[in-house]
Amino acid sequence: MKSLVSIIVPCYNQAQYLDEALQSVLDQIHTNWECIIVNDGSPDNTAEIANTWIEKDSRFIYLFQENRGLSSARNLGLEKAKGGYIQFLDSDDFIDKRKLELSLQQLISAKNKGVKVAISNFRMFINDPANTSVPYCNLSNQWFNFESLLYQWEETFTIPIHCGLFASSLFESFRFPENLKAKEDWVMWVSIFQKDCKAIFIDEPLALYRRNPDSITATKDMLSDFIRAYEYFKRILSDEEFNKLSLVLISRYYGATIYFKTKMSDVKLSNTHKVGNFIKKFLRKLGILKPSKWVLKKMLKSNGVSKYF
Repeated sequence: MKSLVSIIVPCYNQAQYLDEALQSVLDQIHTNWECIIVNDGSPDNTAEIANTWIEKDSRFIYLFQENRGLSSARNLGLEKAKGGYIQFLDSDDFIDKRKLELSLQQLISAKNKGVKVAISNFRMFINDPANTSVPYCNLSNQWFNFESLLYQWEETFTIPIHCGLFASSLFESFRFPENLKAKEDWVMWVSIFQKDCKAIFIDEPLALYRRNPDSITATKDMLSDFIRAYEYFKRILSDEEFNKLSLVLISRYYGATIYFKTKMSDVKLSNTHKVGNFIKKFLRKLGILKPSKWVLKKMLKSNGVSKYF
């Protein structure tokens, strides 16, 4: 297989993981690739690390832009990509050495004529890609269609973006919305499958997803980006599709609200909560509620657990 694959690696302030991600690229059995490293204005030593890989192998390409966000970095990579296929890889993630080879075999196979996306399964890791755990959701062929991606996303499943190997023709008319700092992958999957895209599923964990507590999705409230994605869909969906999405989301969040109200009611009725209220009232009656809170805070701090309260 001579097919050139363009691997796009956006980087922002995650230099400590970049070597592992790029090593997983270098280790690919399929060797006809270019790896476009896009430094999105990182203040750390991303540039230094990227330059060592450029010197090591001419297939690595380094681009720099002022910080404009993940979507913008991926779009720059798409603009520069020369391959017939696109592989996205975030700088803290990892791909199995067989990822490109097995995905291309499926995409080029005559029996899969018309298929433009190969989606592999995945596993998760924290520090060591050799030490993985089960994925946070179960991927299945049944989810790889327009309606499931639009209406079931985050309710039933999501697809890590590096699970996919995409025909580059899918991105001739699509770019990631640059006003989104999250949910841009949801927009991408829905947009390409809106055009009756066909996918093949490889039920092997060829993508490894890092559980990174410092990632943007772990540290930032995603509500504003969810709303922006919702507004974006209004532009590309039919009225019927958008109205159905609205009803699905309203039902989902109404259900979540009822669930948490019920849980809160259960907590208030629990013996622990009643005892806590009794102690609080007793301390307030004695006039020592505030000093007690101060002592408790000091005790928690001395035991290294104050950050959880």
